[in-house]
Amino acid sequence: MASSTTALVITIATIAAFHFSSPSHAADFCIADLKGAQGPAGYSCKNPANVTVHDFVFAGLGVAGNTSNTINAAVTPAFSTQFPGLNGLGLALARVDIAPGGVIPFHIHPAASEVFHVLQGKVISGLVDASNKVYLTTLKKGDIMVFPRGLLHFQVNSGKSTAIIIASFSGAEPGLQLIDYALFANELPSELLEKSTFLDHVQVKKLKGVFGGSG
Repeated sequence: MASSTTALVITIATIAAFHFSSPSHAADFCIADLKGAQGPAGYSCKNPANVTVHDFVFAGLGVAGNTSNTINAAVTPAFSTQFPGLNGLGLALARVDIAPGGVIPFHIHPAASEVFHVLQGKVISGLVDASNKVYLTTLKKGDIMVFPRGLLHFQVNSGKSTAIIIASFSGAEPGLQLIDYALFANELPSELLEKSTFLDHVQVKKLKGVFGGSG
């Protein structure tokens, strides 16, 4: 009986090894075909015969973002749409530029965790967990911080030069919700915002003006 069981296990293992190593089981990669529609699982695959080395390379993160805006910061994405080689891998990247005094306001990524790698500058960075405990630190060149999926976090450039960061995400579409924009860049009536945020009318009106809201 033992020998029969052993033989069965070896047979199953052999079949499994052959199945998963067979070239016909699955493609080695799925370069995004940007001419097609993007679905929940990403883009359909580009014809392998048309794939070149350029599909595996993206130079866009070498270009500084435009920080001339309300928050004095810019995010340059490298998702499947910009970098087709990431399609199907469950990964995403972004370059973050924060000018002196600039800020990435409180926000969440509902569908991915984030690894935040400072390449240049000095950044005050913090996150808040579900119990409202704050984890706050100052990051410098070479430092890395992780933000678990769905937790509030923010960054402020506390240095005298532009901070440059590479953010890596554990999902192809991490999602983004900026809390300030969610509250003040919409048409929610001011009186409801005043009641739900404990801010007075003047403060709400000012913030709606800053973020482009109405109502």
